[in-house]
Amino acid sequence: MVASGHEVVTLTFPIGSVHHLMPVLALGTAASPPPEPIVLKRTVLEAIKLGYRHFDTSPRYQTEEPLGEALAEAVSLGLIQSRSELFVTSKLWCADAHGGLVVPAIQRSLETLKLDYLDLYLIHWPVSSKPGKYKFPIEEDDFLPMDYETVWSEMEECQRLGVAKCIGVSNFSCKKLQHILSIAKIPPSVNQVEMSPVWQQRKLRELCKSKGIVVTAYSVLGSRGAFWGTHKIMESDVLKEIAEAKGKTVAQVSMRWAYEEGVSMVVKSFRKDRLEENLKIFDWSLTEEEKQRISTEISQSRIVDGEVYISEKGPIKSVTEMWDGEI
Repeated sequence: MVASGHEVVTLTFPIGSVHHLMPVLALGTAASPPPEPIVLKRTVLEAIKLGYRHFDTSPRYQTEEPLGEALAEAVSLGLIQSRSELFVTSKLWCADAHGGLVVPAIQRSLETLKLDYLDLYLIHWPVSSKPGKYKFPIEEDDFLPMDYETVWSEMEECQRLGVAKCIGVSNFSCKKLQHILSIAKIPPSVNQVEMSPVWQQRKLRELCKSKGIVVTAYSVLGSRGAFWGTHKIMESDVLKEIAEAKGKTVAQVSMRWAYEEGVSMVVKSFRKDRLEENLKIFDWSLTEEEKQRISTEISQSRIVDGEVYISEKGPIKSVTEMWDGEI
């Protein structure tokens, strides 16, 4: 238990013969525009006081530096005893998804975060872009096909070197994930994907479960405030009715549903009251009837279609190709 009284709930997954613990609830740091560094640092420190121990970042989010500063400050203030109490996830950006660039990329992230290792390192998207060009959105001419075998081999090297305790992927369809599994010496521990009551990812979750891969859900609350965000979750009549009946918020119902589905999740807020509200999902449950309603009465559609990674001049030319028909 942490000082605030909020228990750190974890999922366990195997890495070889070792089992690693991942806190179920991660604080996300993706926002458009990126949060001011002082705001992010204040939020992270408040989150640690409340009981958050898992933090999700990426070079793309421009949040690694302030996150690292906040984590170091948390140790110096005595909010945690050591770095080992934390679980930090970052990601390999498209411009670094090339042979010879993966290990240098994680080393840059570690230098920026002022950490010796990441708990989890993910391939951010299943597409590469021209090396050294970090502008976002990626220019149409800069998309390149990913050499999955080479990139994944270098991800494995990150784990062998100890700079990443675990490795995984993000935004990978069943087909793309199966391709990684077919070439991997070390299989991915995690696939971080969009998942919520409005996009439940049943097929992908079945595959991941059969292969011992943890699913981490993002956009569980609709990612309002991000350029890809939606109000569909917060405005769902089904979720509103369940929330009202249980004396909970729609956000809590959506998160509790994800938790009961056996996934970890990344959620973002820069408000203390919301940070605390999001932790209050572990001491109650949905009824079978409520879960059935969420499963059958909510129409399904993607929030994140990956359109900004699609180009007529690149390897992925349509939403259908991005998700291999899983739309």
